[in-house]
Order: sequence, then C-alpha cells, then structure tokens
Amino acid sequence: MAEAKRIVQDLFEPNPWAYWADFLFYDALGWAAFILAVRAPAFSLFQIAALGVASFSLYRAVIFVHELTHLRKGTFQVFHTAWNFLCGFPLMVPSFLYMGVHIDHHKQRLYGTKDDHEYFDFALEKPYRIITFLLAMMLAPAVFLLRFLVLTPLSYILQPLRKPLWEMASSLAVGGGYKRPLPDEREKHLWWVQEFMTFAYAATGILLMAWGILPWRVLLLWYLAAVFILFTNGLRTLVAHCYKNPPNHEMTFAEQFLDSIDIPGNPFTTPLWAPVGLRFHATHHLFPGMPYHSLGEAHRRLMRDLPPGNPYPQAVRRSLASALGQLWKEASKSKTVVEP
Repeated sequence: MAEAKRIVQDLFEPNPWAYWADFLFYDALGWAAFILAVRAPAFSLFQIAALGVASFSLYRAVIFVHELTHLRKGTFQVFHTAWNFLCGFPLMVPSFLYMGVHIDHHKQRLYGTKDDHEYFDFALEKPYRIITFLLAMMLAPAVFLLRFLVLTPLSYILQPLRKPLWEMASSLAVGGGYKRPLPDEREKHLWWVQEFMTFAYAATGILLMAWGILPWRVLLLWYLAAVFILFTNGLRTLVAHCYKNPPNHEMTFAEQFLDSIDIPGNPFTTPLWAPVGLRFHATHHLFPGMPYHSLGEAHRRLMRDLPPGNPYPQAVRRSLASALGQLWKEASKSKTVVEP
C-alpha cells in the first residue's frame, strides 16, 4: 500500500471542470435524445436509436451520484444540487437514496458481511439468485413511482407512515432487508426537500399527460429508459466483486481488494456499461477518495510500476462476459444456500 500510494499520490485532487463538462454533456444529450424518441414514430428505427442514446447517456449522468458520495464533505455543493434537479429528481433517484448508505460498503469491518447492504454472496448461492436480481430491475421503476408518487404524499397525511418509509424504502441496496437508521435533523431536512421535489417532478409529469399536454408515451419511454439503466447497472454490479464472502466473516483489507474487480476492457465500449470510472472498481476500493477521472491513470501506473509478484493484477478480469461467466460458474458449484 505504501508503494501504491507513492505511485498515485498526485491523482487525488478532483477536477471540477471534468465533473461539470462530463455530467452536463451527457445529461443534455440524454434528455435531447429522449425528446427525439418521444417525437419519433412509434417503434421506428429512429425512435429505438434515440432511446438507446438517451438511456446510455442518462445512465452515465446518473452514475455521478457515486462520485457525490465520495467527494469531500462541503465540496461540490452546487454540482450536487444541479445533479438532483437535472438527473436525480426526473429519474426518481434523488441522492439521499444512495448517500450515507454507500459509505458503509467501504468500511472494513462491514464490507462483505451481513451488514453490508451493497454486497450479496451471489457466488455462494444458487444461480437463480443472479437471475432474480436482474429481473427485479424490470420492476424497480414501478417501485420508485409508487414510493414517490403515491407513498410520499400519503405519508404527509398519515404521519406514522414516515418512519417505515424512511427505514425500508429510502435506500438503494442489493441484498434487501435493509433497515435504514433514522436521520438526524439536518439529514431529515435534506431528505424532505429531495423527497418532495421528486414527488413534484413525478406529479407534474403525470398531470401534463392527463391534461393532454404531453403524450402518454412519455411515461412508457421513461419506464423503458429506467429499466435499461437499472438492468445495465445490475450487470455492472454483478461484476464489481467476486461475492464469495460468507455473511459472518470479516475480511482483511487485502481480502477486500482481491474480492473486488477491475475490467479495463475496451476504452470505447466498456465505459458504456461501467461509466464514470466504475470499470476500475478494485482500484476504487483501494483508493475510495480518488476521483473517477484519475482511476484509469492510477490503474495503468500500478500495473506498470508495482514490483513483480504484487497482488494487484489478480483483481483484473478480461471482460464483462468472462467475469459474469466466472460468477455463474462458482454459483453453479454451490451445494448449499447460504442465508444473507
């Protein structure tokens, strides 16, 4: 670690220009392509192509929430607000669903255990768990609609609903069953503002469609784009780690690194399904505070400059297909179902 830190010590400063230019370009491209898809003839090749561009672009834009979690507290506040208004609210994934929850995934005593709710021991389960995880992505946008369009205003009327809504429907987790701790006063205020704005976006969209100002195909295409984003991110999640750790075993730092995966892949196609530096997920777990735009350079330096025999290359996989195939193979060998 000392040698690795020395090699990459100049790569930890985030570049605001990179964040703003990257996010604004893909967010604008995504919504412009989405509008073209809405206006195009139904089921035409142009509509399919426009929706594809919208989905990939908005996927990259929405993944910036991962960066928001790791940026130093008190920095990039305007960027954070812009992300919510331009991406988080309209896609119904406000940043509070992820921030605060994700950091537990990087705590050594929690990583890979039953208390890490971004980790599920897929390799120790039967393969059907992988299939059900991906199928759940098809229904997730409907859950988001229910949570923000129906349950949010209902909880303002039925106050006892507020607590379970926060504990059981206010976080993005992999394994399920996560009960989120109650927020402090500051978190409670931010949660309320973000939750209300997400409801306002959804309600406005539905009203505009009900009044005939927008066509109902907007909702259908929004749902399809959301499914695409969540399904693609689900595939990426499956190859972010090896998922071999039993839920009651606390891993060492070295074990945690070797349980994580880098897939450098093709510089043009791999970032489509693993955007904003997430194809270097093992390197990210090695240096969680490193900005996304430095991870590729860090990976190249570490592969080149670390001494022979070091364990860093063991975290590298050739491709998405090979990493998925390995996970499926190991799950197929599982003889018992391990409860999460």
